Amino acid sequence: MLFSFGKTKSIVGLDIGSSSVKAVECAVRGKGVELSKVGIAQLPAEAIVQGAFLNSGAITEAIQEAIESADIKVKNVATAVSGHSVIVKKISLPTMTREELEESIRWEAEQYIPFDINEVNLDFQILEGADLEGQMDVLLVAAKKDLIDDYVHVISDAGLTPSVIDVAAFAVENAFDANYDSDPEEVVALVNIGSQVVNINIIAGGSPAFTRDISTGGSVYTEEIQKALSVSWEEAERMKIGGVGPENSQDVVPQEVEDAMRNVTDTVLGEISRSLDFFSATAAESRISRVILSGGGSKVSGLEAAFQGKTNLPVERINPLARVAPSSRLDAEFLEDAGPSLAVSLGLALRRMDD
Repeated sequence: MLFSFGKTKSIVGLDIGSSSVKAVECAVRGKGVELSKVGIAQLPAEAIVQGAFLNSGAITEAIQEAIESADIKVKNVATAVSGHSVIVKKISLPTMTREELEESIRWEAEQYIPFDINEVNLDFQILEGADLEGQMDVLLVAAKKDLIDDYVHVISDAGLTPSVIDVAAFAVENAFDANYDSDPEEVVALVNIGSQVVNINIIAGGSPAFTRDISTGGSVYTEEIQKALSVSWEEAERMKIGGVGPENSQDVVPQEVEDAMRNVTDTVLGEISRSLDFFSATAAESRISRVILSGGGSKVSGLEAAFQGKTNLPVERINPLARVAPSSRLDAEFLEDAGPSLAVSLGLALRRMDD
């Protein structure tokens, strides 16, 4: 599911997150795929807030830094959008051909999209499976044009060509599919915890059955630690993932960090589990069998165990390099630390090999 601006042979996966920009390039090696180049650049706080680009210059600079640090020469880019300006709906329509649906999709979409239909870019995918009494399932995606324009402008200003704009939840699904075997009967919840947005994508029968973005994420932990301990954003970030502060931080009280983290974890997991419960209530025949976490927020200390305890479901962090072999030129320690954060960018970079 994507908005495409033309065909291209080679593409870079560019994940413009709220806290950092990740750039990934893959290459075909024999019968497999190699992760050949990775670049990450941090964004200043509040460059992006609730999906709004408040500092486009800083975002463009971060894109350039991520590309240059990885020595990426390819100019064509696939990026991903998410948040409240993106709507994903699984709808049921009378069976028709793709050509017929292309002609009627705007009228059909008006019933499901809470925006002016003239202010969005639309795309759709007819889901595979047997027709039921003359009906077919269609995945409908709408993204506000001004959001798409923001991404196109910062990518173009960085000297790159925006070729594909995907949905973050679907990019994670692509990374998952490339690295894991999944029983067609299995129902898997992919939960990507970014800095300000959590993307939830529940896969049933090999297709998205439920997709939702939640306005919460890893930055909430950082803010709470800052408040509790009166430390800098950088110190709070280190504590969030179990690191230590600078040597001169003698006044850090671990118990205060634990209390702040526990409170935020309860809030974040409460939001996520409500969405999982909603899916379970509306799709009684589909029982979630496991949860796969990704995103920088998935590295928060103790989150995995807390999630499992709250949902009674098996929970694990994604390994986006389970089958995608990293180049020998890439630092293994860096990749191990960055791994869960690369799910979106890797999924985007793999699009070329899917399409």
